[in-house]
Amino acid sequence: MVISLLTLIAILGGVLALVDGIIRVRRGNAVIAVIEIIVAALFLIAFIPPLAAIIPVAVATTTLAIILLIVLVIQLVVRGTTRRSGIALTTAAIIIIAFWLIVALGWLSIPGLV
Repeated sequence: MVISLLTLIAILGGVLALVDGIIRVRRGNAVIAVIEIIVAALFLIAFIPPLAAIIPVAVATTTLAIILLIVLVIQLVVRGTTRRSGIALTTAAIIIIAFWLIVALGWLSIPGLV
């Protein structure tokens, strides 16, 4: 099984979003963070090969990436009351997921990523 660089970028973005959600649950903004954890976990599970036969991977990952991107932006806007509320981790996850989404949808073609 060959894993492409684009898949690794998606997994990195999903892991960052999952870690961000876990950190935010511990800080107190629990409702949106739980949604973020669930969507990030489903996004990562969509890349497991046995599930590719059940669910069309392109549709599932694209839909979950859009939902995850919306939740991450909401998390960035509603940061919480703490001074250090994880802006860097959320921003990194947004950038990576948005980059993956743009390349996966074919809006930007970078040779060697697909």
